[in-house]
Amino acid sequence: MTTFSRSVRAYERLCDEKDIPAETVMAFLVELSQRERYDLYANYDEEMPSSLAKAFDEGMARILAGEPMAHVLGYSWFYGYRLSVGPNVLIPRYETEELCANVLGDIDVCFNAEVSLVCADVGTGSGAIAITLAKEEPRLTMYATDISGDALLIAAENARANDAQVTFLQGDMLKPLIEQGIRLDVLVCNPPYIPMEEEMERSVVDYEPHVALFGGSDGLKFYRSVFADCGKVLKENAFMAFEMGWNQREAMVALLAEYLPGATYEIRRDMNGKDRMLFVYLGALKDKAEVNK
Repeated sequence: MTTFSRSVRAYERLCDEKDIPAETVMAFLVELSQRERYDLYANYDEEMPSSLAKAFDEGMARILAGEPMAHVLGYSWFYGYRLSVGPNVLIPRYETEELCANVLGDIDVCFNAEVSLVCADVGTGSGAIAITLAKEEPRLTMYATDISGDALLIAAENARANDAQVTFLQGDMLKPLIEQGIRLDVLVCNPPYIPMEEEMERSVVDYEPHVALFGGSDGLKFYRSVFADCGKVLKENAFMAFEMGWNQREAMVALLAEYLPGATYEIRRDMNGKDRMLFVYLGALKDKAEVNK
């Protein structure tokens, strides 16, 4: 038997040796034990129950081997919602929570409070964005698309588990929306935006779906697709919101000049001060966006 403190400190040292954040150890123990962090610290020198110690050792072995903690647990937290994840969907990132918060704020700014709205999350993956927006903004009729049937099965499961009303459509980017004649007030998209040749952490490359990571040779393939077809799904007064790579500002500005030269846009920084969000405003929303910047 071992104490909580002895086990945690031993694994923190091993994580340091492998360049894994040491806080991963306590975060994993909190989820695995279903105990609050303060409770674990209050009982830090007590013996860890044998069943918990066994599960903790087995899980940490997988994490130290490079497997993402979310895959070991089978779920991840996003905007306060628990979402099942696995090899067929991208693990939701904190930066995407910021995208959702900004979208919700812009909905309040751009539209009257009593107006019902239609929104789509394009390339939904686990359903994180669609579920969050549907739960946080009841005015939305929420659609979500993905080319992967396996991803949509997970997204639909997550929607049911969180009691979120989302209609899921299978197809490539905007195509299922176009085919069904759906017109949107808000389009949200966190597409694959990593260039094919960019080096990445092995835990990402080995365990997460490449179709959800890589956006062609320059990382911009899916932005081109949406920019080219967005006029077929957007209402006259609408806005689009995208997550983007921190170093893609100039490329995004050039793409907008090519595909949507009359649009008003804003590139926003995340909490780390990096360019990570692109908002594009069409129709009468151009003026509201300018006023409320």
